[in-house]
Amino acid sequence: MNETSNIVALRQPDEIDDPLTNILRAGARQLLAQAVEIEVETFLATVKDLKLADGRARVVRHGYGPARTIATGIGPVEVARAKIRDRGAAGDGERIRFSSAILPLWARRTRSLDALLPVLYLRGISTGDFQEALTALLGKDAPNLSPAVISRLTAEWQGEYERWQKRDLSARRYVYVWADGVFLQARMEDHGECMLVLIGATPEGKKELIGFQVGVRESAQSWRELLIDVKQRGLQIAPEIAVGDGALGFWKALDEVFPGTRHQRCWVHKTVNVLDKVPLSVQANMKKDLREVYWAPNRAAAEVAIDVFAEKYRTKYGRAVECLAKDRDALLAFYDFPAEHWDHLRTTNPIESVFATVRHRTVRTKGSLSSTTARLMVFKLVIAASKKWRRLKGTNQLPKLIAGVRFNDGIEVIHMPANHAA
Repeated sequence: MNETSNIVALRQPDEIDDPLTNILRAGARQLLAQAVEIEVETFLATVKDLKLADGRARVVRHGYGPARTIATGIGPVEVARAKIRDRGAAGDGERIRFSSAILPLWARRTRSLDALLPVLYLRGISTGDFQEALTALLGKDAPNLSPAVISRLTAEWQGEYERWQKRDLSARRYVYVWADGVFLQARMEDHGECMLVLIGATPEGKKELIGFQVGVRESAQSWRELLIDVKQRGLQIAPEIAVGDGALGFWKALDEVFPGTRHQRCWVHKTVNVLDKVPLSVQANMKKDLREVYWAPNRAAAEVAIDVFAEKYRTKYGRAVECLAKDRDALLAFYDFPAEHWDHLRTTNPIESVFATVRHRTVRTKGSLSSTTARLMVFKLVIAASKKWRRLKGTNQLPKLIAGVRFNDGIEVIHMPANHAA
């Protein structure tokens, strides 16, 4: 008796049935294998002229290594690494070896996944939960990203952080710098550790992370240690201007280490400080009046706007007026630089935008991570984010700035020597 039976496999609760993902993984496996093959053939072509005494090729293919699974952004992809053999080497020191740039010898996951881990942390996922969170992306059990692997990665990041802290800065030049402190309370300490952050803009308009270390935000000593460290590693030319919060001990340290650098107070911080001294009912109108100052078309107009603000609010809200007036010069320093750069110099936004998620993350996961792990996670995130920082506007103005050209209300003023003939 012939019977036809159809057996339908039921999908398990922890399995994800996604035909499109399966197709993508199959395509990725094929493309990866092809890329490795092309890489091997290209290498063999470079050594094809090497021959043995009997005329045979010295370097030849030698099969494949064991297949291994690589964790990628679309899940696990299995691939075998091609091997070559040097038949004419007298010893290991003379042996010609092939090293794949696409598929390194011990690679078990793509670099993009390593960069993903700090982002997951800052989005609220603790290290012990990484494997579960990545299961949908990488497949069951999230291969090669177990808690033990995460711990080893943290150790690798520590080494990377230490090497970065010792890098040579003698070839670097920063026209502008931004400074701020970001508090991390990873384990509910009585006082949160503060990450001191220093970002600079090169003469080409590129923003870079200069300094990043643990300290006390209001402490001039902590900032002094950071600034002296970067100076000892080769950063000898003082920046033209530094942007930061007025409450920082940074300014005292800056005047000691780089006395020629001008001060620019952050308008975002200053606005918050001023509004904090008046009732909520007044804040909306006062905020508009403050915007009339820092959005003024030139310094003269900004000076008038401050005088109007003082006359308008001095009688009832003297503390707010005093808060604004005491930093008048430092708040308007950006007007002495190219108008294209004003948006960059008004605030510490280059730092604030990067660390907004850090503050959110540390509130959500207090107690889950040590401060050391938190620091390394944040460091990795900032390094990854720095590759996408937008350049300064008006980069053609920066060489003029370095050459001694100054700007008055957005107009270039070239300072000539006293004996210069007209």
